[in-house]
Amino acid sequence: MIYSRTNKTIETGRLLLRLFTASDAENVITMCNNYNIFKSTLTLPYPYTLNCALSWIANHEQNFDLDRMYELAITDKNSGQLYGAIAISNHKQHKNGELAYWIGEEYWGKGYGTEAAQAMIEFVFKEKNFHRVYARHFKSNPASGKIMEKCGMTYEGMLKEHVFKIDRFEDIVYFGIINPMGNNK
Repeated sequence: MIYSRTNKTIETGRLLLRLFTASDAENVITMCNNYNIFKSTLTLPYPYTLNCALSWIANHEQNFDLDRMYELAITDKNSGQLYGAIAISNHKQHKNGELAYWIGEEYWGKGYGTEAAQAMIEFVFKEKNFHRVYARHFKSNPASGKIMEKCGMTYEGMLKEHVFKIDRFEDIVYFGIINPMGNNK
């Protein structure tokens, strides 16, 4: 993971994580206006409109600069192709944050989510001195849990029928990881 403070980018073997721009909105709409992504995410609206994309992107840079949240596009390092999004909140008081992500359906199963998640965890541990990162997923979406496991996160528990989505209750599964460098300050 190579972090550029100047460009606000994170580079991995295959990926460039960067701030979204308004020019990404059409690609975001194409990927997010997908029922399969909607049903496996907690807050993504459906149908997903241009206004959804533009209003979501509008505050990313400010949130990053103010250390509120780090929301980045997952892109191919060479071609620039957009694969999805990854974000981590910053709960400064608790020195932790929640990791969240989505990958466009056509890019599922290629390891982009895992590679991006590993980079984001490393970024907040090394650059932002987080003590802990946590993530959650619907029990009905075990692929998201596999990403968490591959990043070294461990199962922490499940909230039974915690969320009502698409006419049914969903169990929420929690994972977490403590900074191995022990940043407790």
